[in-house]
Amino acid sequence: MLKISQLGVAVGALGFILTLMGLFPGVTGIRPGVGVGAVQFVVIWSGFALLILGGLIYVKYTYYPQTPSNLGQQIGVRLAWTGLIVVGMCGLADFLGFGSHMPATTEPVFGELQLIGVLGGFLLSAVGVAVFAVAGVPHA
Repeated sequence: MLKISQLGVAVGALGFILTLMGLFPGVTGIRPGVGVGAVQFVVIWSGFALLILGGLIYVKYTYYPQTPSNLGQQIGVRLAWTGLIVVGMCGLADFLGFGSHMPATTEPVFGELQLIGVLGGFLLSAVGVAVFAVAGVPHA
């Protein structure tokens, strides 16, 4: 099971790097534009999804390798994925047509309300991984 937990670390590290590349596109040589665009947000979102997936894989196969997931752990997994859905909905709200800036502007805007929703979703996902980690019975 050690190799699977190492895979979790690798997936999490890939997600962290992808998230940083999305947040700071200048490190890749791309000139950042004004604001946050759809492609940039999708890169950030997918990087964070890989980070959460890597964390869940690592916790599962490091601390609970031979035990099935209990109800608390399943709730943690669902919280993590629900947080990612909230992030996607809030971050892409104007691009999908239900954001607060669309009637007033012709171009999508990543505003303060969307930022609050994205950060809340990230926090919900992180809490989901923490719940998954503490809710299980460790393998003795």
